[in-house]
Amino acid sequence: MTPTITHINDLVERCRHGDQRAQMEIYDRYYKAMYNTAYRITGHSAEAEDIMQEAFLRAFTKIESFQGTSTFGAWLKRIVVNESLTAYKKIAKLGEVSYNDELKNETDNGGITLEEDDQKNKRVRMILKQIKSLKNNYRLGLTLHLIEGYDYEEICEIMNISYANCRTMISRAKESLRKKMEHHEK
Repeated sequence: MTPTITHINDLVERCRHGDQRAQMEIYDRYYKAMYNTAYRITGHSAEAEDIMQEAFLRAFTKIESFQGTSTFGAWLKRIVVNESLTAYKKIAKLGEVSYNDELKNETDNGGITLEEDDQKNKRVRMILKQIKSLKNNYRLGLTLHLIEGYDYEEICEIMNISYANCRTMISRAKESLRKKMEHHEK
């Protein structure tokens, strides 16, 4: 085992005994990644923050169920994805109007202006912007597959769809994204 994994395992063990400092150290290590995961799925900054907080609470209260068959980060990420999907479905069911966080995110980039970014960062931002503009199921499928790294079987389980439907949806989502990128680059 690497020292980092050993250290995480030690922190998890300390969390099992109610050590709040260990909980805070785990939170500090993972909160940014978990927030980003929730944000990419829900598309709402405030909702993502709430989901992240709830996921950490759930993880710390259910820490006994962590068996170590995967990394702690993967286990926590699964909690965040499940919480995010629940929130996403609730938002979709209620037909809430999506608000736009883009202006907030443009100015909240660590003081770096767009002119200082290199071409690669501009392209990544454009791709993420185009992913956000896809149909909801395409956006969710591509986010889970390309950004979060889930395979087709995991996406099928998460989205409750068949394997064939999953492959077709992701293929169509990629094609739709490709067309949007071509249109934007013209």
